[in-house]
Order: sequence, then C-alpha cells, then structure tokens
Amino acid sequence: MTVTNRNTPTLRSTYRHGDLRRALLEAGIDLARQGGPDAVVLREATRRAGVAPNAAYRHFANRDDLLAAVRTAALAAVAEAMEAELAQVPTTGTPTAQAHAKVRAVGAGYLRFAHAETGLFRTAFGGRFTVQHDPDPAMGGATGLNPFQHLSAALDDLVTAGALPPARRPGAEYLAWSTVHGMALLSIDGPLRGTPQQMLDGLGQRLLDMVERGL
Repeated sequence: MTVTNRNTPTLRSTYRHGDLRRALLEAGIDLARQGGPDAVVLREATRRAGVAPNAAYRHFANRDDLLAAVRTAALAAVAEAMEAELAQVPTTGTPTAQAHAKVRAVGAGYLRFAHAETGLFRTAFGGRFTVQHDPDPAMGGATGLNPFQHLSAALDDLVTAGALPPARRPGAEYLAWSTVHGMALLSIDGPLRGTPQQMLDGLGQRLLDMVERGL
C-alpha cells in the first residue's frame, strides 16, 4: 500500500474570507512536505497564501507557532496512515493473531509514511514535543488516536489476548517505537538511503518480526 497525500490537507491557491489561518496552515504543510521542518517559514507561507506578511500575525505569533500547527497536522497524517493499515487487519482469526496483526499494522503504517511522506515525517518527529501526556486531539486521525496511542492500544490488545505478559507491558511502546523509528531514519536519512524500496519493505517486515518476538 502506498500512502497518498489524502492524509494531509491540500494546498489551495486562494482562501475564503475569514479562512486565512487555514490557508497559511495548508501552505506550511506543503512547505514541510517539500523540505521538512526547516522549510516551514512564515514569510513564504504568507507569499503562497497571497497575503501581506503582517496579516499572518493575526493567526500565528511567529514561525515556531506555525511550525507547531504543521507538526500537529503531520502527526495526524501519521495516525491516518496507521489507521489505513489497521483497516486491513482481518476480523477473523484468534484474538492472539489479530492482536499481533494490529501491532504489525501500526509499524507498517509508520514505516510506509516515512518513505512516502518523508518531509512530513521529519516534521512530525523532528522537534521537542510529546504525544503521550495530555494528548492533543488534533494530533489524531479519524479515530481521534495519535500515533503513540495507536501503538499503545495495539500492545494492550496483546496483553488482553494473552500474547504479552502484563509484567512486560510497561514501557513496551518505547522499545517498539524506538526500533521502528530507527529503521525509518536509517532508510530516509542514514546509510540505507537510496536502497530499493522492495528491499526496504522486506527489511521492514523482518524488523516487525523481530519486534514481535522481542516483546
């Protein structure tokens, strides 16, 4: 499955009266998609929205304020990519098999988003923020869950199914997340950059196998 741009708002060339904040946000998202967090510049966003720079300050206090909003939208897009994978998990089979499939779906959605939407991925996870404490609903996808919550829910299902001992559950999301995130960074910014996608997909599946066994 390929993650498409349906996971994030589409940039419009004009905006409706009273909707300047949305137009600026969409411009910021497009900048992030093209160049990651460093490309999100308030002046460029206002240029793309077709308004004077000063007009932006009625909606975003500064560049960091715009970047925070773009990051929130990028995290929601990651959550939607996970949800697209979760929707393909069969509803038949044992609870254990379904629980394992959900863990894999969350990881697969994460990796595929990193490859398909690299700029937004870098933006989502490239700054100082938290998604696990007092989560912002805006960071969630259609279900309202953000990426960290999707992972946590999948691991909780493993415990409920008897596939993960309760004593091993605390902190398991950090171990699984760091493992999958490491593979994502190696493939988009590290020595695995430029590796054929078919090989990356195979490595990703083996990595998810390893995560499941390690839990």
